[in-house]
Amino acid sequence: MRFIIEILLMGLAMLLGSYLVPGVHIAGFGAAIIAAVLIALANATIGFVLRLLTFPINFLTLGLMSFIITVLMILLVDNLMTGFNTSGFFAAAILAIAVALIKAVFGAIAGDD
Repeated sequence: MRFIIEILLMGLAMLLGSYLVPGVHIAGFGAAIIAAVLIALANATIGFVLRLLTFPINFLTLGLMSFIITVLMILLVDNLMTGFNTSGFFAAAILAIAVALIKAVFGAIAGDD
């Protein structure tokens, strides 16, 4: 049950992020949920391999490379989906920051169980 709630909250965070970030368009809540699931899958598979390969750079940049990989996964999902569009790297980067902040607010409201 918690997994389903996490997916719905991530979709809501993506949808809210699209309203806050200029240059990002999501067709609706369904497209936001699909985009959130695809970004999570891309981060868990391709992103994991890229993080392993770039570990020394990630260590030297104090995690900045991990953020860049997350932005690249957002751009990958943008190319795979028709209902989710970003206008470029900077829009995707701002979306990643906005979604992280929105998820942090949701986590603070819900509390840790």
